[in-house]
Amino acid sequence: MPYSDFTLLSVEHAFELRRTEAPRLFVDVPPCVPTSKLEETLVEGIPLAIAMNTEKARSELLIMPVLLEVRRHFPGHASLFSGVLFDVEPARGLTGYVDFLLSRHASQLVLTAPVAVVVEAKNDNLLSGLGQCLATMVAARCFNTRAQTGVTRVLGAVTTGTRWQFLRLDGDDVAIELHEYSLERDVAQILGILASSLA
Repeated sequence: MPYSDFTLLSVEHAFELRRTEAPRLFVDVPPCVPTSKLEETLVEGIPLAIAMNTEKARSELLIMPVLLEVRRHFPGHASLFSGVLFDVEPARGLTGYVDFLLSRHASQLVLTAPVAVVVEAKNDNLLSGLGQCLATMVAARCFNTRAQTGVTRVLGAVTTGTRWQFLRLDGDDVAIELHEYSLERDVAQILGILASSLA
């Protein structure tokens, strides 16, 4: 079953996860000041992506520039993957293509653990992407464990491009931050949270 077929409840039941919902999970994560390159890209990209109003435009004009910015903060120590096949445990339904993965490894040719997950919300609906994101995070946890990274905590994000919501999977406990971050107002916080998965 592809990751996108999971709902929040179905992935929780399938993998016996315990969910908590928190107003703010990442208040202690330091912000990451965006470069002028990203700021210029977003000044043009945000209104253009909103006007075009397609998932492809949001992915290319908003999400990818943000993820590239995170990667830039770790020169030679991070990689970024988009649209790759991530068949981790097909027998348990952890199979399919993922929207984006950030890796705490320099290799761009081979996906290497540990990884963090970013899912593009469909139909501009963050809630609808939570199940897909969490299922991909469970797969990332398995992937990281098999690689014997010692990393048990996985960061996940669901985004429309302009709005971002974060999740954290630690063992069988998943915490969902109820706060939504705006790319226009909160870009430094978004970058900081994403960067924390690579630190």
